[in-house]
Amino acid sequence: MKKEKQNNKLKIIPLGGLEQIGMNITAFEYEDSIIVVDCGLSFPEDDMFGIDLVIPDVTYLKDNLDKVKGFFITHGHEDHIGALPYILREVNVPIYATKLTMGIIDHKLEEHDLLRKVKKKIVKYGQHINAGCFRVEFIKTNHSIQDAAALAIYSPAGIVVHTGDFKVDYTPVFGDAIDLQRFGEIGKKGVLALMCDSTNAERPGFTMSEKTVGKALESIFEEHQNSRIIVATFASNVDRVQQIINQAYKNGRKVVVEGRSMVNIISTATELGYISIPDNTLVDIEHLKNYPPEKTVLITTGSQGESMAALSRMANGTHRKVSIRPNDTIVFSSNPIPGNEKAVSKVINDLSKKGAEVIFQDVHVSGHACQEDIKLIYSLVRPKYAIPIHGEYKHRKAQAKVAQELGIDKDHIFLINSGDVLEMDADSASVNGRVHVGDVMVDGLGVGDVGNIVLRDRHILAEEGIIIVVLTLDGESGQVLAGPDIVSRGFVYVRDAGDLMDDAQAVLNTTMDHLMDRGVTDWGRIKQDIKDALGSFVWKETKRRPMIIPIIMEV
Repeated sequence: MKKEKQNNKLKIIPLGGLEQIGMNITAFEYEDSIIVVDCGLSFPEDDMFGIDLVIPDVTYLKDNLDKVKGFFITHGHEDHIGALPYILREVNVPIYATKLTMGIIDHKLEEHDLLRKVKKKIVKYGQHINAGCFRVEFIKTNHSIQDAAALAIYSPAGIVVHTGDFKVDYTPVFGDAIDLQRFGEIGKKGVLALMCDSTNAERPGFTMSEKTVGKALESIFEEHQNSRIIVATFASNVDRVQQIINQAYKNGRKVVVEGRSMVNIISTATELGYISIPDNTLVDIEHLKNYPPEKTVLITTGSQGESMAALSRMANGTHRKVSIRPNDTIVFSSNPIPGNEKAVSKVINDLSKKGAEVIFQDVHVSGHACQEDIKLIYSLVRPKYAIPIHGEYKHRKAQAKVAQELGIDKDHIFLINSGDVLEMDADSASVNGRVHVGDVMVDGLGVGDVGNIVLRDRHILAEEGIIIVVLTLDGESGQVLAGPDIVSRGFVYVRDAGDLMDDAQAVLNTTMDHLMDRGVTDWGRIKQDIKDALGSFVWKETKRRPMIIPIIMEV
């Protein structure tokens, strides 16, 4: 009897996204059905040499593939959709998303040659999708990208409301305000758990409306009528781009869009009717030179200081088509994501050195709910259990505090980690066990072929360098015919370290003489002795531990 009760619980299993900003993916499991909310990537840390992207390890989904019914996507940001092209190769199940979100996903799938291989369904707000023993409803929310949705997940154990990334915006630039009425109606039915965005949970007050940025942009355009204006913002913030275009049109300026992701998203949004660009406003970057600078606006990527983005290349003088001039005004319409502050500062300094005026205050509002917005959602939904999501531990802790202030029992608030299996029903909730989770690194076309051991080697190569020892042995007698010769890279500048290299050569010669005198012919033993002798000599002389690779050839 006990086993049956165990099976009748809803399992909530985050496979990523709970210790960081990014890589959001959560599985919901009830008996023989699993649905997955979001499938995001994160960007590499500074110590991940050569890594392009990090995606979640979905071993759990692969092991339970027959149960997985689909991916339900809340919105079109990289940290929620970026891993789809990689994970769909192994977990090919249908995708459900709103219109703009699906448009952006389609573009990704096309790049990866998966467009015709994956089932997709565009969902309208208020629509319900049946998936196994789950039913999922999409609810209108606001965020820094249009078509964001919260999900009401109906399961036999109860309703879970997942907010996705959201803010409460009563005056959005495009479309309707968040559907607070629907949150209230679902709250009246009785909600088992609320999984709420924590990104801004440390900030008191309400999140400002996107429209307030329009007023700031208006005054910038008015005050800088005699200079070219370059605005850097997130490619996905279609409403922000719309407001920049509105101001450009009003001031008789032509608009150039620069940066691959910006061009892709704006063309998708225009095609689907989410952005309206007046005729003859947009011009190709090739034609920029045909217009006086004060009659142009550039909208570009690179607001986070990314080294390869368009604005960074303009700042360091490597952009082929745009050179920064002393009379330029550059607007950062974004805040640095935690961890990007240094990179953003560097770009601002480089632009300032070229004589440009840089504006980076009051031209951005967040896409995430502050404390009062979070309180509003809790008050409408009135959940039994609270599961703060989307954020580092400190952000989720801040939301837990807000939930407690609203009267939710401390024992009913769960600060879980990626991999935890949270089991719940109307009577109880607890973490029971863990599943395998982790980071899968994408390097070029290789997915997962760079692991911790390869990264460790890259660390050594980056910090200590490499020494290669080459020697040739006689196939019959095992005697040394040539070498041992030393080649080094990234260790010391050989021309300035002649004595050190001579001494190292002497150590090798002594080691090989010693081995030959004892008649040692085992290659493994020879390599190990070379590594040990040279390694201890180098450490004693330089206090460094370069990677030492002996190469033996036989003649």
